[in-house]
Amino acid sequence: MRKTTVRADMLGERYRARAGALSASLQRVARYIHENREAVLEATALDIAAVTDTSDATVIRTIQALGFAGLRDLKATLTAWFGPALNAEEKMQATVDTLSCDIDSSLDFVLQGHQQACATLSAPSNRQAVAEAVALLVDARQVALFGINASGILAEYSARLFTRIGLPAVTLNRSGIALAEQLIALQRGDVLIMMAQKSAHREGTTALKEAKRLGIPVILLTQALDSAFAQQAEVVINVPRGAEGGLVPLHGTVLVCLEMLILAVASTRSARTVKTMKRIHDFNRALKPAGKK
Repeated sequence: MRKTTVRADMLGERYRARAGALSASLQRVARYIHENREAVLEATALDIAAVTDTSDATVIRTIQALGFAGLRDLKATLTAWFGPALNAEEKMQATVDTLSCDIDSSLDFVLQGHQQACATLSAPSNRQAVAEAVALLVDARQVALFGINASGILAEYSARLFTRIGLPAVTLNRSGIALAEQLIALQRGDVLIMMAQKSAHREGTTALKEAKRLGIPVILLTQALDSAFAQQAEVVINVPRGAEGGLVPLHGTVLVCLEMLILAVASTRSARTVKTMKRIHDFNRALKPAGKK
């Protein structure tokens, strides 16, 4: 059995002890830092100032008023509090350790996880969120799909399906300069679908900043409903993936949600969908060698 280590929450303790004595502007910054810790890990003082409508000097004064030497000291404290993230090997080890050494327990793990997730997907709040997402998508110039690692594969597949129903689609599923080249394709009138969890990684925050700059609405598929991404998305769809206790996450429910969106858009714009599918069929027939049907 794995031991659970409880880490001291230094930021939380100092916030509760000192925030009440701060000025209104410093309280606003302190509250943001306390409630958006993962975003702060990737932010500069200027980033925090922009979100809290203050100055970078005010941000630094707030951090020092909370008892930290500066932003670097605060980030080091937050990093220690979050602790090291489990890698894929550790998650798989935890999963196989949890399961019995038989096929049925593995089947039950996956099936029960998907059954619980589908129950959440069909809840009234999620149905409303999907309806809001579809309302954005049907009038979009194009849809961009953001996802990293496994979610990047789902982004590629879903982009093909969106294109097949007549809604142009691009993927944002790389890193570094390759992601920068993908981001260039974004334009006003687009809609961004993000697959992201709690970690406010640079790829996600960069894509989100560009979307905000262009006025592009964001549809977030996540189980981290309190994440920094969720706070900035226009629509948040709750997509459980399991992974509690450090177990491997299930990606099938994310695909289920994407297919819900795609088919809903297709049915809402049925004439466009049928016309596009017919053109694809005609192209495919023209590409076949002579004599073959």
